[in-house]
Amino acid sequence: MEKILEHRSDKKISTGSANPRGATIRRDGVNFSIFTHYAKEVFLLLFGKVDGEPTDIINVSHRSGNVWHVYVHGLKAGQLYGFKIRGEYNPAQAMRFNEHKLLIDPYARALTGKCHNVNNLLLGYDTNSSLKDLTMDRRENMHVMPKSIVIDDSFDWQDDKSPQIPLEDLIIYEVHVKGFTAHASSGVKFPGTYLGFIEKIPYLKELGVNAVEFLPVQEFYTRDFLAAQGLKEYWGYNTIAYFAPEFSYSTQQHLGCQVHEFKTMVRELHKAGIEVILDVVFNHTGEGNELGPTICFRGVDNSTFYALQGTVDDPYRYYKENGTGCGNTLNLERASVRYGVLDALRYWVEEMHVDGFRFDLATVLAYEKGGFSKDSAFLKLVSHDPVLRKVKMIAEPWDVSTYQFGNFPGSWLEWNDKFRDNIRRFIKGDSRQVNELAWRLTGSQDLFRGKMKNPYDSINFVTCHDGFTLNDLYSYNFKHNDANQEHNRDGTDHNNSWNCGIEGETNDPAIIELRRKMIKNSLCCLFFSLGTPMMLGGDEMLRTQHGNNNAYCQDNEISWFNWMWLEKNKDVFEFTKKLIKFRRTHKVLRNRKFFLNVRDNVEHYPDITWIGINGKEVDWGNPELKTICYELQGKDSLLDLGYYFLFFILNSDIKAYDIILPKHDDVTWHRIIDTHYSSGDDFLDSSQAQTTVCGEKYRVQERSVVVLLGK
Repeated sequence: MEKILEHRSDKKISTGSANPRGATIRRDGVNFSIFTHYAKEVFLLLFGKVDGEPTDIINVSHRSGNVWHVYVHGLKAGQLYGFKIRGEYNPAQAMRFNEHKLLIDPYARALTGKCHNVNNLLLGYDTNSSLKDLTMDRRENMHVMPKSIVIDDSFDWQDDKSPQIPLEDLIIYEVHVKGFTAHASSGVKFPGTYLGFIEKIPYLKELGVNAVEFLPVQEFYTRDFLAAQGLKEYWGYNTIAYFAPEFSYSTQQHLGCQVHEFKTMVRELHKAGIEVILDVVFNHTGEGNELGPTICFRGVDNSTFYALQGTVDDPYRYYKENGTGCGNTLNLERASVRYGVLDALRYWVEEMHVDGFRFDLATVLAYEKGGFSKDSAFLKLVSHDPVLRKVKMIAEPWDVSTYQFGNFPGSWLEWNDKFRDNIRRFIKGDSRQVNELAWRLTGSQDLFRGKMKNPYDSINFVTCHDGFTLNDLYSYNFKHNDANQEHNRDGTDHNNSWNCGIEGETNDPAIIELRRKMIKNSLCCLFFSLGTPMMLGGDEMLRTQHGNNNAYCQDNEISWFNWMWLEKNKDVFEFTKKLIKFRRTHKVLRNRKFFLNVRDNVEHYPDITWIGINGKEVDWGNPELKTICYELQGKDSLLDLGYYFLFFILNSDIKAYDIILPKHDDVTWHRIIDTHYSSGDDFLDSSQAQTTVCGEKYRVQERSVVVLLGK
């Protein structure tokens, strides 16, 4: 076996260069460059077939610092390759080099297929040994490992430009590339693919969203315990190749087509005025803990890429999780690792034309000396990078051990789970929610106080991929995750959900009507609050996961969009579409600054006025208050309204109230929204006859949201 890993090639070879990293096509060949600090020898293997033996084994003997490089003449785009690295195998001392295992290039632009741990061949250690990972596995795995592909970056972008949506105008649609069209009902030519997604762009355009936030599309690994149960890593939060678009979302018509097809999808979304935001996972990798596979980083330079810990006898054998809860932590405290992450981000912006990123467990990326630091090297580098500072950066501002909402730099947007929880509790009628609700509706200034933030820095959401869909939020009191084969122990039990009287699906018309009202109430809160709204894809057609609130491993109809729901629930789709249009045409709902409750306009009206149900001051000290009213004053030239007023009544009580309306000279109130009314009458837009409100009061029914326009 040892003799196999020797230089064997008749190709012309030159020194090459350390930069750029990865495989780069030049005039008459390809330059290969890879970082590894502690390796003794690096070998580049070239392949003619996906499952064939290597045609060439090239000893990469040139080294600039810790970067090994070689230039191979005569190679072209489409060349298959991989690396083998010789070095010490001593896990107790952090060294896990195994020259018998083919490795993915950390900078690979595409892979030939998915990684499958056939016969445990992806493991770098001998599973039959009582010492577990301390004993090297000497079996070759080249025939089961996917190969890296040399990619030609050329593409007809057709003068593509980013829509560059202003932050205050952003409306985000969180969606899974595959799940959007995988179901047969989608009717697309290539279901579950980048190209299939393109066919549904007119749907997104009609809905009115202007940004899609894709769940991870960087190449990921399905963990062995899931594969053994016939499940998959559906959400994709176990990345193994940070530059490579996910293979399984391509048509697989030819090797490497995922790159071209991803670019095509981005280009077509941009043509429709829709931005592309990627959910990226740089806090950990899919290689897991010490018993995980050796696919890339572990075999390239384990001690550099990962944060390690151990015991007295094995000081560096184990992997720190540092809040990830995912088996390992990418060690961004090392400059070389930060360099790679920034390279990947720039690649997706410059070469793939994406418009921003949402960082999973973003706090972990800013760890220094054992804890979160808002002045971390990573955050500083991103803020000063000439490419990255121009795109949207969104933080998930927590991990399993720390919570840092509001502590990311001023240029970052942040997921607001406080908004999610408060809106859920208020809508289902919990006590003691109104005081906090006032903050959430107006951009969460209380959480941002003194931190140089604006309302749009709060990503407001009621549902996201992690948890119940909006339909299930009002159909289930309890999670139903049995399909995950973890005895319903996975997923959170703190959902703030309400089944409206019956657990799960029902034909009871009264329950169905109530659930629709609750859903519409939640959507009103989402789209009429200051901040950046993000909706979960499919909520507008009442997508259900049948009570599964942790569908991370369900690559099937539990997670996929069933497009027959759209026709069945057209009323909710139309209501959502009108909400988005209303938000986009009333600038006051997209205010760039926090409301101050001061008279700051020429008409001398406060920007916001809180009004009690009796027409006087709000009884903020009443813990059982479940109704809140407020008035906004705005002016939009697009509407040709001059100055106008919007009066909101949010009633989560089981009682109806007669609300005294604000009085203004020469102003008449018109009903726009009342979720108590049936479909069609619940939202009267400009194309319909608006209903004039007669008298000094408006009767808001139980569990209803009302919006009145005064002009």
